[in-house]
Order: sequence, then structure tokens, then C-alpha cells
Amino acid sequence: MAARIKDVALRAGVSIATVSRVLANHPYVKDDVREAVRTAMRELNYQPSRTARSLRVRQSRIIGLIISDILNPFFHAVVRAVEDVASANEYAVFLCNTDEDAAKEDLYISLVLAERVAGVIIAPSRERDDPTLRLLDAGTPVVVLDRRVADVSVDTVATDHTRGAYDLVSHLVSDGHTRIGAVLGDPIVTSGRERYEGFAQALREHNLALRPQWVRTGIPRDPTGYRLTHELLSQEDRPSAIFTGNNLLTLGALRAIHDMELRMPEDIALAGFDEVEWMSLLEPGLTVAAQPTYDLGKTAAELLFQRIARPDRPTELVLRRAELKIRHSCGQHPVEPSVALGSIAAPAR
Repeated sequence: MAARIKDVALRAGVSIATVSRVLANHPYVKDDVREAVRTAMRELNYQPSRTARSLRVRQSRIIGLIISDILNPFFHAVVRAVEDVASANEYAVFLCNTDEDAAKEDLYISLVLAERVAGVIIAPSRERDDPTLRLLDAGTPVVVLDRRVADVSVDTVATDHTRGAYDLVSHLVSDGHTRIGAVLGDPIVTSGRERYEGFAQALREHNLALRPQWVRTGIPRDPTGYRLTHELLSQEDRPSAIFTGNNLLTLGALRAIHDMELRMPEDIALAGFDEVEWMSLLEPGLTVAAQPTYDLGKTAAELLFQRIARPDRPTELVLRRAELKIRHSCGQHPVEPSVALGSIAAPAR
């Protein structure tokens, strides 16, 4: 298989961005680093992508936005924010929906490259062997949204999923729950795994047992939430509270609780990651960790335009903290105002 820019970066011991700067003959690269990259290219017989060069010369005024599930309300505000920023910069948005399907995602990567888009914001379907590498290999500016990719230096914007889950489960504990289960997204993506880690950390720090039979994972959609919640609550020894990992799983959990004729919070407490407007209208209202969805999309788009303008700028990891909105679904009276948690910005590693 032909060597890729990632292979050159690994051989030279530098980032992919540094290899790109050497390929572009950027003046601000140290001589020893430049020579190490060129040596790695010779040893690997690396041939720079012609597509990358043509992209730099014939770049369009379109940015690609590749999301994992258009039915997920999380992405509605994200898409609007990206479109707002793009429009203000006189760019159009090419929207692609992958349905968490790696093959479909690969197809869309090919399409945005063929369209010579100016840059791409992507919520990837997997952490490794990621399409982000194809985009970077082609010289395309990229921002990763909501999830992270491994072993790649790339601008990333996400919620602090671990802290949000930790805060939500800790609230369940403060409401007196010691038998806490979880219905979570697939750990193949970092957001699902990080929310599990926050769940486990909260139990551990509060000296509560993590019972594997009370933890279910799957594709983060309504039918999955329904099925997994039904499984949890059908056990003879069942939890008294459930933490759901996203809004679609929460919707499925609510339907299962209703169909099983259980009362909330008397029979089962529920707290979920993400918020949709109707959640505050439920009786009882649902306790959630609300992501700043519009801000995430806006920040991702702004970072992308900065990357387009300055391809050599250092990469950034921007984390936003969730807002804990406490209502009645966990068994206690709501606290006003809701607990606002700030934001963190740090350089990517």
C-alpha cells in the first residue's frame, strides 16, 4: 500500500500538520525538522497527493459538514450554527448524513474531495482508521466535532462528556440513589466511551458498585433506548435509577417506562445526557446535562475558517462543559437556577 502522510509523520516523529508545512515549503519550519521529514519521505517513497495540490489552487467557496445522524436533535442547532458562520463568510454548506455507517461516510469523503471543498467539519463514525486522515492526506482543512480521533493532530470541538456524565450521576447519588444503571451509546466512538467513563467515575468516587448487568450499550437511537431500558427494568434485581447517554436513548427509555406502567420517579428515576425543548414540559420534568449545541457548531465553524486562512496555525482542542438542569425526574425538587458549568480551551495533544 502506498505511503500516506500519516506514515511520513510517524517515521519523522512529527505531526501531520508539520509534514504538510514541509510539503508547502513553509518558511517557519526548522531545518532539522524539514530534513527529517524529507528523509522519511524518501525512505517511504512517499508521493504527495495531486489532489491536495489542486485543492490549494482551485478551492471552492463551499465547506463540508459531515454528521452522524440528522435525526438526532443535537445536530439541528449545530447545523444552523455552521450555516450561520459560513453565510457570514460568504460560503455555502454541503451537508452529509452518514447514519453512523462507515461505508456511507467514506462515500461522502470522496464526494467532498471531488467537490474541492474549502474545508470540512466532521463528526466521525469511528475513532481509528478514520476518514479524517483521508481529508488531511488531501490537504483539506478539518475540524472534528463532538467526538475525537486517535493519534491525529487536528482541531477538535466537543463537550466534556466525561465531566457531564459524572455531574449527572453524582446528582442521582445526591438524591439518594445507590442502585444506578446506564443505557449508553456504543463505545466505538469517544463520546459514548467518555460518558461511560464519567458514569463509572461517579460510582467509584461515591463508593458504589458498578454492576455490569445494569449497563447496556448500543447504537444511540430511540429503538435501542427502548429495548435496553426494557431489558434493565425487566430484571428481578433492577436499578432504582437510569442514566441515559443521549437524547434519542432518553426518548426510548421514556417510552419503555410508560409501556411498563412505571411511575417516574417513584418506581424509576431517570437522568439523561442532552436536552430537547420538550423535556422541560414533561411531568415530571427531566433532569439533564444540556450540551451548548449552537455554540459547539459556531466554534467549530470559526475554527475551520481560521484553519483555511492559516493552514500552519497550531491545532486546538476546545471543550465545553455541560449545563446540569435539575428537575423532578430524579426524585427531588429542582434547584434554581440550573447549575451552569463553564468551558475549557486547551491546545490539542
